Amino acid sequence: MVAAVLTALLLGARNGMYAVSMAPLLRLKGGRRLVGAHVTIDETTAMALAHPQHARYAFWTTALWIYLLWNAGTLMGALGAQFIGDPSTLGLDAATAAALLALLWPRLVDRQVWAIAIASAGIAIVLTPVLRPGLPVLAAAVVAIGAAALSGRGGGR
Repeated sequence: MVAAVLTALLLGARNGMYAVSMAPLLRLKGGRRLVGAHVTIDETTAMALAHPQHARYAFWTTALWIYLLWNAGTLMGALGAQFIGDPSTLGLDAATAAALLALLWPRLVDRQVWAIAIASAGIAIVLTPVLRPGLPVLAAAVVAIGAAALSGRGGGR
């Protein structure tokens, strides 16, 4: 439960920072502001910031497609799960780790970043047998954030 609460707080803080960076680009008012807050996530923020001249269009188009495809995927999963049986037989248990690695790989640009990534992974591996699920990942995140901040890489690239 502690891991879930901490994860939710970190996610909420991250999305709050996205909202701060998006407010001047989107200039939303009223009901659109509430809907915009709901769909201010990694993907919509990235698309809007990548296309500042068309930020509003990029943001809302991405939000719409994610909403439609996420719900369609959820429906397909709910209806199709009965036919899959054990997800590990298809390798689906590795999908999340593969997606994380795909996001991380382009950021591994030099030895210092590699060292931070390896140290964080090592912390998670060492703590996994002794902590409740979720806490090793949070500990690894704290190590990565702290190391990045100390090395001057905390601002992102």
